Amino acid sequence: MRAIATIFAVLAAGFSASPIVAQQAAEPKVNMVIVYGNDKCPESDGETIVVCPRLDEGERYRIPPSLRTSQAPANEAWTQRVRSLEYVGQSGTMSCSPVGVGGWTGCAGRLIDQAYAEKATGPGVRAGELIAAEREKRLAGIDAEAAETQALVEQQEEQLIARRKLEEQASGLPVQSEPAVPAPAPATKPD
Repeated sequence: MRAIATIFAVLAAGFSASPIVAQQAAEPKVNMVIVYGNDKCPESDGETIVVCPRLDEGERYRIPPSLRTSQAPANEAWTQRVRSLEYVGQSGTMSCSPVGVGGWTGCAGRLIDQAYAEKATGPGVRAGELIAAEREKRLAGIDAEAAETQALVEQQEEQLIARRKLEEQASGLPVQSEPAVPAPAPATKPD
């Protein structure tokens, strides 16, 4: 019994003056406060050291940079999770797998889906835009050319009317403002 009491006494004496406890008592507390823009850093008291890293005012309400990105599976988008689960355990007809009776039948569908995806994002999309722009340019040229032709035709008609007026005035006949349009022939009944 006495041996046990001695062991407890030695252990109690060793833990009461451990170097870790003495070291913690000697170090002052450190308070780290992030300040934004022109905010004032709080002053320290005698027991606490205050450290103030200063960030831009635009960062005030943003998520801290260390927490913005993460590779954790919990941060994976639902669409990616569903897409990865879509093919798990898929076998047989329309699966494009060597397992099952009709596993090969889904390969053509998968190739077609890939082709449409490549077509939607490929360089041909840009070529289609260039073709559409060129068509617009050509149509604008055709419209301008048609307007020029119409103006030329109207000018020639005015010159023709002016020439007819001059000819009629020279011959002494009454002047007509517009060329005479022949009257329609009366409708006759077939016999």
